Amino acid sequence: MNLSRTAIAAGVAASTVLLLAGPAAAHVSVQPQGEAAKGGYATLNFKVPNERDQASTVKLEVNFPAEHPLSSVTPEAVPGWKIQITKGKLDKPLEVHGRKITEAVTKVTWTADGSKIAPGYFQQFPVSVGQLPEDADQLVFKAIQTYDNKEVVRWIEEPKAGGEEPDSPAPVLALSAATDDHHGGAADEAGDDHAADDKAASAEGDTKETHAASSSSSDTTARTLGIIGIVVGIAGVAFGVLAGRRRSA
Repeated sequence: MNLSRTAIAAGVAASTVLLLAGPAAAHVSVQPQGEAAKGGYATLNFKVPNERDQASTVKLEVNFPAEHPLSSVTPEAVPGWKIQITKGKLDKPLEVHGRKITEAVTKVTWTADGSKIAPGYFQQFPVSVGQLPEDADQLVFKAIQTYDNKEVVRWIEEPKAGGEEPDSPAPVLALSAATDDHHGGAADEAGDDHAADDKAASAEGDTKETHAASSSSSDTTARTLGIIGIVVGIAGVAFGVLAGRRRSA
């Protein structure tokens, strides 16, 4: 009897843990495709799970950090969703690749347009961003999730260092150490293409020079042989004339 009570108590405790852990693990989050290095560019996926059994997600708003504005924010088209980009003036302009940026994206909103995130499903919303800050270890994106029953969930609580995860944590992007090539391998590939073109052009030039040298050598040989032929012909005529005079004498 005591054993049965113990098993029931353990089962109830385990169920309570699962119920408490479930909502915390199913919040809106952000992850990079590959690596998000300081000072570089990255593609981010905002993952939105549906937490409700009787409602579907129809809207997502992601606010970009004002303390670390990003000069480039380009969302990828998601079928069945309409995208709205909100920009704002910067108090301090950014200088990127030799030009000044006076405004930056402050918010991106996805609204259902023929599609929804149904119960038991999730949806990812990709965004290409840059240039990531060099003086920060992470970026916090506060998000707001709206259901078709008008319920709004605000994922805006910033996690505290060394503390427990808040009830409605904001998506946090961890930044890795800076790399030498902030743009990835595209620049290297372009350089390799240019180098290949230069080698091809050089080889083509060498081939042309070889053909030109061969043609010049052939022309010189032909001229020399022609001159020798003329000289031999003249010598033969002179020899014939002298031989005729001797016979006459």
